[in-house]
This record gives sequence, C-alpha cells and structure tokens, in this order.
Amino acid sequence: MKPTELRTIAQNKKAYHDYFVEESIEAGIALCGTEVKSLRRGTVNLKDSWCSIVDGEMFVNGMHISPYEQGNIFNRDPMRVRKLLLHKREIDRLLGVVKQQGFALIPLSLYFKGSRVKLQLGVCRGKKLYDKREDAARRDMKRDAERAIKEHNA
Repeated sequence: MKPTELRTIAQNKKAYHDYFVEESIEAGIALCGTEVKSLRRGTVNLKDSWCSIVDGEMFVNGMHISPYEQGNIFNRDPMRVRKLLLHKREIDRLLGVVKQQGFALIPLSLYFKGSRVKLQLGVCRGKKLYDKREDAARRDMKRDAERAIKEHNA
C-alpha cells in the first residue's frame, strides 16, 4: 500500500504568534465540489478563523475560501460556516477542555491527505503581550547565534 501524500494548502502562522499550541488534532472538513477545486489552487485564508462546538457538532468559522472562477451558480458563500468531521467522543473531550480550562480551538493548517482535505486543529491557550515579546527576543537571539556561527565557519 502506498503511503498517503500530504500536500499543504495553507498555514495559520498568526495562530503560533497569538497562542501557545498545547495539542493538535486532525479533522476532516465537509466541503462542496467548487470549494475543493478552489483549494487546489490554494485560495484560502485561515488567519482569523476559529472553531466552535454547537449541539455536539464542531464547525469552523471565519475561514475564507475564494469562489472558484469557473464555478458560476455552484459557488457557495466564501465565508460560510463549515462542518468538521470528528468522532463524538473527540468532540465531547474537546468541549470539556474548552469549557473547563479556557482553551480555544484554532485551525493551524489545511492540507490534502491523499485526495481528502484535512484540517489540523490546535487546542490553544492565548499569549499575553509579554509572552509575544519573549518569543520575539528568543527568535532574534537564535537568528544572531546562527549568523555568528555561519560567519565563523566561512
């Protein structure tokens, strides 16, 4: 059997800047045909998206998939709420984590796994401003150290 090929469509880099990602989960997503064709072109924006749980079902809100140009009447609303496909016990566990511990469910990336579209969902805790500054300082120090090593070896 051939291993499934992963092809990244989009990543939510802002999520890693604004949140600590405690755990990540893979979920399927219910799409219509023209949305999948649009995803193959890479026209999606995850920047301000989030997930919500309503009546035991999980949905992704704020994800923008641009309309497919050749789709005419079959195109859906680009900002429509899309259903995520997870097992009931996974949704119940995530609901408990979100309600009790104050975590948020944030889409981290969207990718093709074989021919299916999957969403990597992060269980995230919000960063404070001083955490963001600390991360930026750590990133700068790492970059300076790599630059110094590169100059020393050259």
